[in-house]
Amino acid sequence: MAPSLHPLVDNGITAGSSSFAVGKLHCHCSSNQVEVTLSSNVAHNHACGCSKCWKPKGSLFSIVGVVPRDAVSVTANASKLTIVDKEATIQRNACKDCGVHLFGRIEKDHPFKGLDFVHAELSSEKGWQEPQFAGFVSSIIEQGTNPESMDDVRAKFQSVGLQTYDVLSPALMDLISTFTAQKAGVRFANL
Repeated sequence: MAPSLHPLVDNGITAGSSSFAVGKLHCHCSSNQVEVTLSSNVAHNHACGCSKCWKPKGSLFSIVGVVPRDAVSVTANASKLTIVDKEATIQRNACKDCGVHLFGRIEKDHPFKGLDFVHAELSSEKGWQEPQFAGFVSSIIEQGTNPESMDDVRAKFQSVGLQTYDVLSPALMDLISTFTAQKAGVRFANL
């Protein structure tokens, strides 16, 4: 049996709702769950193969999107949250007890500062934006996936309509490059 890419991808993708606007995320503890309320739908939701993102047990990829930082509020059991790696660019806030990442925040000067990374699958509400692409696909090799299986992994994503990238989508990479160029004082040519 092939490993799971992610439960939200394995059996086909369910479309979200453009009018969906608010929901709650919960950790996996059976009691005293950490609760995070999001007052926005996610954007740029994607399957991520990086080794730092939280993913369901047995999955090769996480599903992660972003929301504006001011749309995130911890509404229950905030004392159970801890930052997984304080040196990382994305400071992932996880439940101390079950290990689930509730949100990731960037504090450093970065093109995505002001956006928090979240796993909408931690919500029981339906309507969150569906995954839009798969990023950092090759990174699963660093976690032990046989390189010979990568064509099958990419084909599985493409079979459910997701384009695969070994970084982020072109639009997000353009944002990062624009931010970097502006910080360096680059003036853009009018072509």
